[in-house]
Amino acid sequence: MVMIPLLQSTLDAQGLSWRDILKRLENDHPQPNFVYSYASDDSLQYGELWLPEHGASHPVIVLIHGGCWLDQYPGAELVYYIADDLRSRGYAVWNLEYRRIGYPGSGYPGTFLDVARGMDYLQTIAGKHRLDLNRIVTMGHSAGGHLALWLAMRKNIPASSPLYRTDPLPVKNVISLAGIGDLAYFSHFGAPACGDNTVEELIDWSNRGKEAALEDTSPDHLLPFDGKQYLIHGVFDAAVPPFIGLQYNEKSKAKNQESELIIIPDSGHFEIIVPWSDAWKKILPLVKEAMRS
Repeated sequence: MVMIPLLQSTLDAQGLSWRDILKRLENDHPQPNFVYSYASDDSLQYGELWLPEHGASHPVIVLIHGGCWLDQYPGAELVYYIADDLRSRGYAVWNLEYRRIGYPGSGYPGTFLDVARGMDYLQTIAGKHRLDLNRIVTMGHSAGGHLALWLAMRKNIPASSPLYRTDPLPVKNVISLAGIGDLAYFSHFGAPACGDNTVEELIDWSNRGKEAALEDTSPDHLLPFDGKQYLIHGVFDAAVPPFIGLQYNEKSKAKNQESELIIIPDSGHFEIIVPWSDAWKKILPLVKEAMRS
């Protein structure tokens, strides 16, 4: 059973809450340039393209919102402000919506197939919008950080998995904002923040068995990754505490991966996804580095 009251009390304890972001959106609502359906199965299978005004070609940030993989929480609109800010800095932003737990077709494999199809749909619209598919960085917040890491590494998914694709779009680097790289560890130590058994439900742990379920869904099982992982956490984040990133960073480095843990001072869970915060000002140089390197 998902423990929504516990999740709510955890998130409300932060300095900035998702409700604060939605409240601001009521009066100040930036808009994407285009909205595309990347699949025809469901109305939630869409992406929003935020395009810079100038540039012969645009590097692409694939942006994935969080919300504990649960449909009770806000969707793509939660990251509108950073999508708009990144657009103003010359990046094309592909903001993905996807089916989350509680919605038909979600979980395994649906949630994963949604973000994969959404990412690969860039190939369909790249020519029309001058998108540079050689410069793709995935960026996600919270549960979306897990999916951003997963997208970056899905080329290593076993061929026997329903999530396997022969030629997924390559990712240059990945920026995980309060993300989860080790699902089993988060399920054990961080699960109360997202409710009981949420991870297990997401990856169909009970039916598939623990190891099989983690093999094609948990980033730590899908390493190595050719690029760099930027693991960013707010020091006061109670929903996905910094030790979640620390554990995954150590695991990555033990496998000789290029991985950096960045702890943002004076920041909770949501300050890292709003452009008016000091936290975002510290993140922007990392975005530039991730796209350039």
